[in-house]
Amino acid sequence: MRYSVSMLASVVTSLLLAAAPASSETVKFGLVMSYSGWFQPIDGSTIDGAMLAVKEINAKGGVLGQQIEVVSFDNKSEPLLGADGALDVIGKGAKAILFPSDFDFGAPGAFVAQQNGVLSFSGASDPKWGVAGIGNLAYSMSNASQAQGALLAEWAFETQGWKTAYVLLDNTIFYTKSLCGSFATRWKQLAGDAGLLGEDTFLNSDPSIDAQVSRINGLETKPEVIMVCSYAPGGPSALRQIRAAGLDQPIVSGESMDGDYWAGTVPNLSDFYVVTYGSFYGDDSDPAIADFFKRYEAEYGKRADVSYGLRGYSAVQAWATAAERAGSVEPAAVAAVLDTFKDEPLAIGPTTFTPELHISTTRPITLVQAQDGKFSAVGKATVREFSLD
Repeated sequence: MRYSVSMLASVVTSLLLAAAPASSETVKFGLVMSYSGWFQPIDGSTIDGAMLAVKEINAKGGVLGQQIEVVSFDNKSEPLLGADGALDVIGKGAKAILFPSDFDFGAPGAFVAQQNGVLSFSGASDPKWGVAGIGNLAYSMSNASQAQGALLAEWAFETQGWKTAYVLLDNTIFYTKSLCGSFATRWKQLAGDAGLLGEDTFLNSDPSIDAQVSRINGLETKPEVIMVCSYAPGGPSALRQIRAAGLDQPIVSGESMDGDYWAGTVPNLSDFYVVTYGSFYGDDSDPAIADFFKRYEAEYGKRADVSYGLRGYSAVQAWATAAERAGSVEPAAVAAVLDTFKDEPLAIGPTTFTPELHISTTRPITLVQAQDGKFSAVGKATVREFSLD
C-alpha cells in the first residue's frame, strides 16, 4: 500500500493529538482569604475545604478538561485588603474568587470582582451577599442569618418548650445584628411580646459584660433561654461571664459560634446549643456530610474544629458544576446556570439559587449541643417562617 505525504502527515498529526493531554491550560480559581490574623481560625477551615474540592475535582479530570489552579492572596484579616487581593488574583486570570465568610470582611473584594465581571463566593450569612448588596455575580454558600435566627426561635419555643427568652447582641457586625433581630421578631410571634424579657448589647472587644449580666440577674422572672449573637473571642468570653454569674439557663447561638476550638475557655460548658452546617464529631445523620469530614480528616491529618470546610468545598463544587453545565468558565455563563440551582446536592446540603436570591434560606441545618464540655449533634431542622427584611 502506498501513502502520500499528506496521508502520512495526517496520521502523524492524529497520533500526536491522541498522545497529547486534553488541555495544557488551567482554569484559575482565586482565594482571597484570611491566611493570617485574628479571622484566620474562621477562614482556615473554609480554605481547607476549598482546597480539598480542588484536589478531588482535578483527580476526576478538572473542569471542562482543564485542571483548576488556585491563585491566592492573604488579606491578613484586614477587610480593605480584600480589594487589593481581588485585583491581584483577577490580574492572574481568576474566573471566580472565594472571599471571607462575612459580609463586612468579604464585601470590599467582592465589589471589585463584580466591577470586573468575576464571580465571587463566600460563606457570608448576610443576604446582602448577593444581588441586593453586591451584584448578580455574588453567591453565598451559607443559610441566611435571618433564617438561622428564626429557626433557633422556633426550635427553642416549639421543640424545647422554653417560653421566655432574653437576647444579648454583640453589636459589631451585620451577621449578629440580623441574627438576633430575626430571633427576637420570631420569638415575639411565637411567645408574644411578654415572652421576650429583654434585649441588651455589647461589643466583641468588651473585656467585661458585668452590667449586661447584672441586668439579666436583676429580672424578677429569669428567662428560660438566652440568645447570644456573637463570635470568638468576644462570644466565648460572654458565655464564661454568664455562667460565672450563676446564670445556668440554656444558651442558643448562630453558626458564628460553631466549633469547639474555643470551648476550653468556658469550663465544662453545658446547655449550649448552636446551629452548624454539619456535625464533625462523627455523629451527623447525613451520610454525605459524615463522609466529607472523614475525607477532610484523612487529607489534613486532623479532625475539623468547625463545620466551615463544607462552605469552602461547596463553593468550588458549585462553580465547577455550573461551569460543566454551561460548557464555559466565563462568569456570566456560569452565573446563568447557578441561578437555576434547585436543591442542588452540594456537600453542604441541598442548595437553591434564583436570579433574585443568591443564598439558601430553607436548607436543613444541624443543631449541636455542648454538655459537660463535650459536643454532639442534636438533629437537623428547617425554618418555617422568617423575613429577610
